[in-house]
Amino acid sequence: MAFGGDYNPEQWPSAVWADDVTLMREAGVTLVSVGIFSWAHLEPRPGEYEFGWLDRVLDLLGEAGVDVDLATATASPPPWLARLYPETLPVDRDGRTLWPGSRQAYCPSSPVFRARAAALTEQLAARYAGHPALALWHVGNEYGCHTTCCWCDTSAAAFRGWLEQRYRDVDALNEAWGTSFWSQRYGDFSEVLPPRATPTFGNPGQELDFRRFSSDEHLACFVAERDVLRRVSPHVPVTTNFMAHTEVVDYWTWAREVDVVSNDHYLLAHQPDNHLELAFCADVTRGLAGGQPWLLMEHSTSAVNWQPRNVAKRPGETIRNSLQHVARGSQGALFFQWRQSRAGAEKYHSALVPHAGADSRLWREVVDLGVTLERLAPVLASTVQADVALVFDWQSWWATEQVATPSVDVTYRDRALALHRALLRAGLTVDVVPTPSSPDELATYPLVLAPTLHLVSQPAADAFRAYVEGGGSLLVTYFSGIADERDHVHLGGYPGAFRDVLGVRVEEFCPLLSGEQVGLVDTDGSGAGTADVWAEDLHLAGAEAVLTYADGPVPGTPAVTRHRLGNGLGWYVATRTDDASTAALLHRVCSEAGVTAPYDVPAGVELVRRAGDEATYVFVLNHSPEPVTVPVPGVDLLGDGVSEQEVRLSGGGVAVIRQDRSG
Repeated sequence: MAFGGDYNPEQWPSAVWADDVTLMREAGVTLVSVGIFSWAHLEPRPGEYEFGWLDRVLDLLGEAGVDVDLATATASPPPWLARLYPETLPVDRDGRTLWPGSRQAYCPSSPVFRARAAALTEQLAARYAGHPALALWHVGNEYGCHTTCCWCDTSAAAFRGWLEQRYRDVDALNEAWGTSFWSQRYGDFSEVLPPRATPTFGNPGQELDFRRFSSDEHLACFVAERDVLRRVSPHVPVTTNFMAHTEVVDYWTWAREVDVVSNDHYLLAHQPDNHLELAFCADVTRGLAGGQPWLLMEHSTSAVNWQPRNVAKRPGETIRNSLQHVARGSQGALFFQWRQSRAGAEKYHSALVPHAGADSRLWREVVDLGVTLERLAPVLASTVQADVALVFDWQSWWATEQVATPSVDVTYRDRALALHRALLRAGLTVDVVPTPSSPDELATYPLVLAPTLHLVSQPAADAFRAYVEGGGSLLVTYFSGIADERDHVHLGGYPGAFRDVLGVRVEEFCPLLSGEQVGLVDTDGSGAGTADVWAEDLHLAGAEAVLTYADGPVPGTPAVTRHRLGNGLGWYVATRTDDASTAALLHRVCSEAGVTAPYDVPAGVELVRRAGDEATYVFVLNHSPEPVTVPVPGVDLLGDGVSEQEVRLSGGGVAVIRQDRSG
């Protein structure tokens, strides 16, 4: 199991480095990322490289048996780049230049930035390709985190080139963007600009393509450095750290370009039960890895520094969070960062070695985590077993949350998170998958969820229909299937691309006001919970009503429907059901799809299975403060090794149960 984190020795006197290595040995650290933000140290002046300090650091780590994830250091250019080449700086939508003084102060389309980044990468690859400590290359860092898009003239020229390659002629561009609206029609590609600040709402097609372009520009930066590394050191895998909880780039496109999928994740302190969001993001990351193992590159031992109120983790939470990621496919747990900074913008961000040093509760928990991960080495040869698929699409995320939509309260991840947490609480695990182009991509799942899937092309619609006709169950939530890949509305009634497979036709959206709720009733007239945010004037076209609105803008209208199509079922949820109603509905949907949880799961308990050739490993995580008993037989890898028929956990406790196939 990988265990360690970002190591930034350049922040400390060299006398500290030996102490670092001693503490790493004590904690059982196996992997550290080095050099992520060290460009200014490695190339203090243009073309003058200083690698002596890095030589010593890598040698120390190698001698201690600690592997290195070596960064190309291009995530944050040195100040001299902006001084000599101010055109490399990013510009925001309002035309303001974003200056050096933090990080990621570069335009991803800048040829100067790309050339200087490639030159540094070439030097690093040539020097360290054969170093015995080198286990992984780390390109950039959290691409798009702070400069998701750049609106400068360099980006504008690159955007025009990207559009010409995509559309070939300007008439096709005009058709895709619907430029006949508001006299936006272009006569030549040279007239096109990025979607800068305008008097009122901008063109949605232009905005969507600019997000696609920006994702591709960041990816081009990554690929340019990756290709240097592959040429010089083809034996060393290459990664970059994703942020699968964000909308910054289209990670389905990116996942194809890395050798190892890795991800950063941080809890949001203000969210109750924020471990549920952690589980969802881990499943998204495993989906990006194609169901195969991945690596948690960053999370925090305790508080972060960038939230309004940075809450410290409670005792035991660091280990439990780490094992949540491992349960859902990570091959270890890495952190930002090794030693807590004494200066800079992240000096209050927690670390493996806190300001208090080794004489601290947090350090003792870090050492315990190292021992725990070492015990879990057998889990490495296993993969997660999932029961249900959930379709997730970054481009639909962008389209859903543009301006001038029916309701600002409709956000992309909301229903995905609601469905995911209901299944987690029921003891079921979810695979996250991309929008299909063929029904074969969904065929192994008895149930597929498509929450807020706003953009659906005709090939995707055909794939969903064939999946249901072939015997699958599909659940779709509101504001799905509304538009094609160009963000053009599917005409003839909502939900557009899903209308036939769901057997419904919606004449009009009926968004609810802030704080407004509607009641739901079952077919026998009994109460079935409440809903908010959204309602629809829905008419049955082959489907049957499951729940109807008791009041609100369309009382008596179906709110949840069920449609038999071929050998399968299409379910439609036309409103934002409360958690209890969502759980009850999913219980019925799963039952009819033949999906059942292998174990009864008490409230507050998360259960995930990883299967290998010789054994299945059942992770049991108690997120509640109360002791629980779970009927999972086997041998606890984290306990005393005694075989039992059930697991007894204290509040906040964790067990990993090995179930041998021979037994």
